[in-house]
Amino acid sequence: MTSQRIRHVEQACAELAARGEPVTFTSIAQRTAIPRGTLYRNTALRAVIDEHRARAAQATTLTGLAAQLATQQLALRALADKVRKHEEQLRKLSHRR
Repeated sequence: MTSQRIRHVEQACAELAARGEPVTFTSIAQRTAIPRGTLYRNTALRAVIDEHRARAAQATTLTGLAAQLATQQLALRALADKVRKHEEQLRKLSHRR
């Protein structure tokens, strides 16, 4: 349940950021139907929101943009590794047939 809520909060934060709107607890609560009090009290949910708010604050600085780019590169590499592993598993499964 918590991981599903984290995904919903993450998605809502990303949507707000993509639209250039501020990431607030109120806006996230409205988008996710998770009570604002829960967003404040649940440390995992609060961490997601706080992270997005910090990114938004840093986004206007060159250092902030460089940090975001580095983070995105790491995430992309991790995703590429995951895709490679899945492709390898698929090849192994197809060879068994």
